[in-house]
Amino acid sequence: MLISLSLIGLILIQVSWINNMVLLRQEQIKHSVEETTKMVGNELAQHKGGFSPGNTKKGLLSDGFSLDIFKPITIGQRFSLEDIRNKIRKTFIQNKLRNVPFEFGIASFDKFDNNVFEIVSPNFVMAYEDTVNNWTCPVVLEAFSGTAGENLTVSEVLFVVIPDIKSLVLKDLRWRIITSVLFTIIILAAFYLTVRTMLRQKKLGEIKNDFINNMTHEFKTPIATISLAVDAMRNDKVISDKDKLRYFSGIIKEENQRMNRQVETILKASQLEKQEVDLNLKPVNVHEIIKDVVDNFALQLESKNGKVDLLLNATNDLIEADEVHFSNLVNNLVDNAVKYARDNTPPHIRISTQSGSKYFTFRIEDNGIGMNRDTVKRIFERFYRAHTGNVHNVKGFGLGLSYVKTMVEAHHGEIKAESTLGKGSVFTIDIPLKRG
Repeated sequence: MLISLSLIGLILIQVSWINNMVLLRQEQIKHSVEETTKMVGNELAQHKGGFSPGNTKKGLLSDGFSLDIFKPITIGQRFSLEDIRNKIRKTFIQNKLRNVPFEFGIASFDKFDNNVFEIVSPNFVMAYEDTVNNWTCPVVLEAFSGTAGENLTVSEVLFVVIPDIKSLVLKDLRWRIITSVLFTIIILAAFYLTVRTMLRQKKLGEIKNDFINNMTHEFKTPIATISLAVDAMRNDKVISDKDKLRYFSGIIKEENQRMNRQVETILKASQLEKQEVDLNLKPVNVHEIIKDVVDNFALQLESKNGKVDLLLNATNDLIEADEVHFSNLVNNLVDNAVKYARDNTPPHIRISTQSGSKYFTFRIEDNGIGMNRDTVKRIFERFYRAHTGNVHNVKGFGLGLSYVKTMVEAHHGEIKAESTLGKGSVFTIDIPLKRG
């Protein structure tokens, strides 16, 4: 929460800083344009107040004398469009506004304040009318004191329009803004990775505790059984009875083998994680492996009144596989289907196969307890087991399906799980067929 609040505050400060930087730069450009326009206006005003040569025939009196000689020449009449453009551009360059676009116009006002634009750049009218996006700087052109036409000249105003000034400012500051946004994204990414790491560490802690609890339960039973068998063998009646000694020693050996298998399971998981397992690939008929595995579970299924339906419809079941690991893979899936059967419901397992042009598909369905969505998402994680509270009615370390997924991927295949809580689960495996 504290990190989140700090991050939100930092982003708000960053946004405020960028906004203030844009406004400041906008004011700087406006100020520079104002100064530049005044300089151009002063230069143009120096030429104001002169009179026309009177060489036109318009306004001639009867004696041939021209009235236009008393009419001062306006700036719009004295300079061409290109002359004024060059003056403005030259002054812009001097004031470090080389890349600032502009439009301009010169308007004259009569004694009734009616204005007429004497000279305008091509896009001036459109830019001048758009007061939302564009900024206009007006400068009055006044004849200098003492000139001949000081009080006779018409009022003139030079308008310089800066089109889309906000976009101009953003373009000018784009690298600073991009850098600021980039560092903000880096901070957000670092925050995300930090939180993700924390959650992952918490999750790993929970997995570790679950694994320790499962391992404790798995080892406590054989240890207790061995302990009871040893105590029984110390009894004088048992010592004198060879059959009983053989019976209890058999129990000790069986439980010892059971513990050894559990240790091997953990060691295998460690080797798989380090990718230290080498596969002995050779042509294998999957249907034969499936039949062998199902036969091994015949007694367990019989004790629970369960059954297995085999629908081996694949026309081609030859794949490149490690026979031992692939048998373990199928064994784990069938074992789960048997172990996670519903109470008072005989396990019913359906195994079907199909083959296409490139892949062999193996599908195993059961009518067991099923899984919810969250469990399905995490079922292939190492050491993960669905939470059943304090009930430990199903033995294991949570390594079986992790091993299955690792082996499927090692054989360049894919596996997916589907399940409905209370109805059962479906596992589908696609393995590449052996190339001819």
